[in-house]
Amino acid sequence: MSIITIRNLVVFARHGVFEEEARMGQKFTITAELEVDTTRSARNDDLELSVDYGRVCTKITEYENDPKNRVKLIETAATRLAEYLLLTEPLVKAAKVTLQKPWAPIGLPLDYASVTVERKWVKAVISLGSNLGDSAELLRIAEEKLSECEGIRMGKCSSLYRTSPYGVTEQPDFLNACLTFDTFLEPEELLEFMQEIEAECGRERKEHWGPRTLDLDLLFYGDRVIRTERLVVPHPQIAKRMFVMEPLKEIDPYLPHPLTGKTVEEMWEELKEKEQQGLTEGMILEKLSTPKDKA
Repeated sequence: MSIITIRNLVVFARHGVFEEEARMGQKFTITAELEVDTTRSARNDDLELSVDYGRVCTKITEYENDPKNRVKLIETAATRLAEYLLLTEPLVKAAKVTLQKPWAPIGLPLDYASVTVERKWVKAVISLGSNLGDSAELLRIAEEKLSECEGIRMGKCSSLYRTSPYGVTEQPDFLNACLTFDTFLEPEELLEFMQEIEAECGRERKEHWGPRTLDLDLLFYGDRVIRTERLVVPHPQIAKRMFVMEPLKEIDPYLPHPLTGKTVEEMWEELKEKEQQGLTEGMILEKLSTPKDKA
């Protein structure tokens, strides 16, 4: 990857908390560092295979000049601009934006106030499950809602599988699937969005391992290792759950686990051996559909 840098582009915008800032506007300076694969463009000396920084400068200027893009906080302005560049420049994999406010109205002398924000496309993998209501329709709705999110580019969706319940076994069979997508949502943002989808589909968190209308689990977020009170990634139970490993092997068999280095296919083979000993959760009972490429 290469970095294309646009440094200290001067724009006019109306960002700020105070009414006079919104009314009168002021100058800001913007630096954008864009991560781009320039291998093909460099070898072929072809601008069409790269990112035209002149076009990007015009885009930034027009975006910031537009009054409807006005926000109060410069961190909001920088974040939205970074996301705008990711959405409108297909070759850009990551955008690091520094927004400087030269005349911040704080009543004290300073050169400028600034904030730097980085957004990037990251491959995420999630599992979907349901065993209450019209499970197939609920999984379809969840997939549709994910695809409608501006910060998500859908990848592949596995077949649907009917699987045995685990933990609390006296409940209906599950329908399960896995899907991949690229996203610039941060992990906590993505988790919140997934939980919103669960709630909209009637999910109530009453019983651990109990029946549920919809269950969305974040399995992988790029190669990130995350340990917080709300989120653990990679999901710690991946290698024990056949209802995860089977559909995941179907759509991404060579995906490596960031902690062990084992591929999905290698983990699946190990789990197959344990299946005979009853050490797996959610045994596959039936394959119900074929995988879909959502890209």
